[in-house]
Amino acid sequence: MDTSKLKKFAQSARRTLMGEVASKINQVLAEGSAARRENPEAVRTLQEAIKEQGREQVEERVAYTWFNRFCALRFMDVNHYSHIRIVSPADGQHQPEILAEAKMGHMDEDLIPEKIRVQISDLLNGRAVSPDPQGEAYRMMVVAVCNYWNASMPFMFQRINDYTELLMPDALLAENSILHQTREALTPEICEDVEVIGWLYQFYISEKKDQVFEGLKKNKKITPENIPAATQLFTPHWIVKYLVENSLGRLWMLNRPDSRLVEKMAYYIKETVGSGEWEVESENSSSRTFLKISSPEEIKICDPACGSGHMLTYAFDLLYAIYEEEGYEPSRIPGLILSNNLYGIEIDERAGNLASFALTMKARSHYRRFFKNIVSPNICVLENVDLSLEKRTTNEHEWTQILNAMCSAGVDQEALTHDLTLFSEADNFGSLLRTQLPPDQIQKAVDALMAYNESVRAPGFGFRELVHQCKKALNQADYLSQKYHVVIANPPYMGGKGMNGRLGAWLKDNYGDVKSDLFSAFMVRNTELALPKGQLGFMTPFVWMFISSYEKLRNFLISQKTITSLVQLEYSGFDGATVPICTFTIENEHQPDFKGGYVRLSDFRGSENQGPKTMEAIQNPECGWFFRASAEKFKVIPSSPIAYWVSEIFVNPFKVASETIHDLTISDGQTKTGDNDKYLRQSWEVASSTVGPNAKWWQHPKGGPYRKWFGNVDWVIDWSETARKHYQKDHVARILPEYLWGKRGISWTLITSNESSFRTLEANQIFNLAAPSLFFHDEKNIEKCLGFLNTKYVTKLLKVINPTLNMNVGEVRCLPLLYDINSRKGEINRTVRHCVTVSKADWNSYETSWDFTILPLFHPDYRQSTIKASYQKLRSHWKEMTLEMQRLEEENNRIFIEAYGLQDELTPEVPLNEITLTCNPYYRYNRKQTTENTEHTEKEQNKDFPSVCSVYSVVKKDFPIDHELEKQLLADTMKELISYAVGCMFGRYALEKPGLILANQGETIEDYYRKLQEPQIDTNEHEGKDKKNIGVDLCSFVVQPSFPADDDNVIPMLDGNWFTDDIVDRFKKFIQVAFGEEHYEENLRFVEKALGKDIRKYFLRDFYADHVKRYKKRPIYWLFSSPKGSFNALIYMHRYRHDTVSIVLNEYLREFRTKLDAQKKHLEAISIRSDTPQAEKTKALKEIAKTAKMISELEAYERDILYPLATQQIKIDLDDGVKVNYPRFGAALKKIPGLDTKGD
Repeated sequence: MDTSKLKKFAQSARRTLMGEVASKINQVLAEGSAARRENPEAVRTLQEAIKEQGREQVEERVAYTWFNRFCALRFMDVNHYSHIRIVSPADGQHQPEILAEAKMGHMDEDLIPEKIRVQISDLLNGRAVSPDPQGEAYRMMVVAVCNYWNASMPFMFQRINDYTELLMPDALLAENSILHQTREALTPEICEDVEVIGWLYQFYISEKKDQVFEGLKKNKKITPENIPAATQLFTPHWIVKYLVENSLGRLWMLNRPDSRLVEKMAYYIKETVGSGEWEVESENSSSRTFLKISSPEEIKICDPACGSGHMLTYAFDLLYAIYEEEGYEPSRIPGLILSNNLYGIEIDERAGNLASFALTMKARSHYRRFFKNIVSPNICVLENVDLSLEKRTTNEHEWTQILNAMCSAGVDQEALTHDLTLFSEADNFGSLLRTQLPPDQIQKAVDALMAYNESVRAPGFGFRELVHQCKKALNQADYLSQKYHVVIANPPYMGGKGMNGRLGAWLKDNYGDVKSDLFSAFMVRNTELALPKGQLGFMTPFVWMFISSYEKLRNFLISQKTITSLVQLEYSGFDGATVPICTFTIENEHQPDFKGGYVRLSDFRGSENQGPKTMEAIQNPECGWFFRASAEKFKVIPSSPIAYWVSEIFVNPFKVASETIHDLTISDGQTKTGDNDKYLRQSWEVASSTVGPNAKWWQHPKGGPYRKWFGNVDWVIDWSETARKHYQKDHVARILPEYLWGKRGISWTLITSNESSFRTLEANQIFNLAAPSLFFHDEKNIEKCLGFLNTKYVTKLLKVINPTLNMNVGEVRCLPLLYDINSRKGEINRTVRHCVTVSKADWNSYETSWDFTILPLFHPDYRQSTIKASYQKLRSHWKEMTLEMQRLEEENNRIFIEAYGLQDELTPEVPLNEITLTCNPYYRYNRKQTTENTEHTEKEQNKDFPSVCSVYSVVKKDFPIDHELEKQLLADTMKELISYAVGCMFGRYALEKPGLILANQGETIEDYYRKLQEPQIDTNEHEGKDKKNIGVDLCSFVVQPSFPADDDNVIPMLDGNWFTDDIVDRFKKFIQVAFGEEHYEENLRFVEKALGKDIRKYFLRDFYADHVKRYKKRPIYWLFSSPKGSFNALIYMHRYRHDTVSIVLNEYLREFRTKLDAQKKHLEAISIRSDTPQAEKTKALKEIAKTAKMISELEAYERDILYPLATQQIKIDLDDGVKVNYPRFGAALKKIPGLDTKGD
């Protein structure tokens, strides 16, 4: 079914009806309105409803009532379930058939009472005055029809005798009316199946649902009245079929193994006997017991969260086939099914009414005379029942009499009182409520109550109301006390963060082991509603299968129940939910050796593929995504994940391992600031002198992208004494125990959609809770464990233990370490250390790394006379580096695969996109190697990239070339060159000395020259020696830099060469100095070709955006920019002084404006000279206009923004970070989107 049009219609209809009802309320309640004169009682009722419920709730309820009725009437019209079409025209007509017939004098006496017929006739014949006689007559007909259907379907057509009629929408006959829209949406094809009613309801409340979830983002809890909107989820039809066929269908096949019903059940998973056999197990098997059924009339099926009844309507179809097979008379079957078999429980009255309507329509579709002897469906809408202590005390005498009357029938008083007072918050707890009285006792209580009520001739005050409330409570308790043969549900999903406080506390008290979510509580509750050996079916999020918070639920299911089948959908395989879904069936008895059938759809993206691929797996169990598994297999793995697809060999290490990661590691505490904006910074934001183990800021791993061995260390944390005291005392914050400070360990990313990846935690780092970490009793075991954790085996094993986005400490610590690997520990250690060394070198090659020293292009090993030659040599090194890391990782895999005996399960190969080095383009740009993107001919290569294609030739051998990736890598490397050059312009770096030069608060050009003259120790050559004793001969001095830093910390970036320190001229000078004058032109062309544009265009259009991206929205260079970008000037925040803005204003902005004035005068002179050619005059006039606009822009920028800012002489503190300091300059600086994001 294509539901897109239905969704559009339902959402539009809701908005339209809400607006029309609101307008009608205004009309009705207006002083002197016709409604006040003609229907004063209805108006009074409306006013009371608004006072009690609120106007918005009344509008919502009335709008939905009419939406529901119009849709129901249209559905019945299309399927010819009524004598005459009510909202639909006859064939070839344009007005509703009932109106067209009335205009000809024909009105159904059964549908329309005589009094109303007379009024309608008068209107249509002109005897009654009306501005819209046909419209008014039609309204009266619709009301009469609704009242007629009230007798047989009160759940859908409540009798209209109150304000609902007053608020009925107007202009129902108009071309664009709600009725016209209903007819357009509900086509005959759409109305072939009653499930359309459920879809309409879900879409009708979808905008309300969006509002509720938007509130969740603002920490608004889901109140009882909003639970339906938040949790209603229409179950896809193929899942409904799967659930019903493998619960009801399974129960029937166990009792009737020769039944041909199996031929009608496409999603039925047959049981297996023995190995490799796919057939129904024989009923006569001595080892098999099941719930016996002698007649279909015995079967009771319940959906305790039935919504609009989708599960029950398909169960109706299957039951009908069962009855037919048993030889029942067709005319009796619908009534028998509704009377005996189907039960639904719901907290949302609207959804419950739809379920009743859907089942009634199902019955009518099978028996055309069903409406003559209609049977009401067993749908119970749980309502709050007020039998509070206060109410009982107020009417103590009446309460005592009523209670005694029921207890006199032999009903236990304590259990009775419990059940009568159980429903005070039924709208919050729903079917999770547990009754104490058995069904027979409830019936006795009801009979006694009714008898006593009839015997009381002169009741006291409040007596009848107490009886009514008791009767309602007992009726609701009856549904919850029953034991059903089959229980199927798509229960509500709601985690603890969304629950209102009362619901969360109640779940903790009543479902403590499964309190994480409503769905998990329903899983337990539904097993209580089912008979022993009964069949159950669920559709839920699949998190319960794996994560630690549901371990008790898993143990309950695999130790006390039996999973008979399960389908795990692909992560985004269900459009209706924002969580990954599974659907499964259970037998309400423990059968430890039973092998259930499992379907794994993780390789099939898209909701449209889930049903067909499930059916394919059922039809062909050898397909590759169908599995058999028993509960005993799940118990082998710690925390018992439902890992049905893994082999015995794969999980065998858990049985035989001598130790686990847990035995070698320490996990104690975590670090959480409670206010990241205040206590965390990117490492480049603060002064370099304040970072380190003995300084204010410590390096702070905080998760990050997929990267193995080393890296993802961008952040620093305030580790001052004041900050640490805050972490210790604040109720939100946490602090790592002091005995773990300065220890080495292993860290990873808590939340990731990628594979797991593990990295070293250095001694000078404090990890964030977003980067869980383990420390070691003996740090000699770090390499062994790091090597193990970064194997293919562990990657797959962790996906088994927890395939969700979160990777917690407990799941990592449970991993098994075999004794055999100790014999190869030396080999493992060498491999892992080499991997860490390579990864560390790669991480530190980029300027955002804290330990960055020099751009690789300038490293003596790769630096040549041309940039092209330098890049070729560097690219060759990167290739060798990547291939060496690939070799190391594959060797590491090989060691553990052999030690764990997994040669038949895994191969050691690691694809290039999983070699997590930034210099590896397959990883950097997240591209898998394919034949398609690597096989290009030389001709194609030369055509696409004629100037730089020879660069790639150095990486061809043993390294697949993807030319798009190579082009992108070259461009990014040139951007890194430009960024480094700008760093040299500001004095952050210098060509003559590695590492940071100026990187502290307010450092000046004098500091720059002083630092360049400080001795520089060659730490590589003299590693391990006492640096204090290294002589002067081992030091070097820089007297005069070849490319000195900018004097005033302001570098203009303009469209033209207006200043001597223009950024483009400075960059060109940098290229000349760094690579020599001889190849300057060639080098500049190479850079521009790699960028794909002129260098000035790059600076003006792209540089700052690239800088902001490179520095993760925490730029160290700040761009003063006029509103339209005519003036731009960069400064370096670490060199900022209180007079920097004045320098930008006086030395650059005003100077630039003066130069523009001069140019404008020059152009004006050209434009008026008699000897100037006309073309030049025209060009000059255009330039004059352009220049005038620029001058005007700069004048406003100075007047309104820069001058007032300069007078403030703003001071900044690097410790405050960019998020605080940058906004202090307001509109003077280029806006950074997302800078103000909380906690980012």
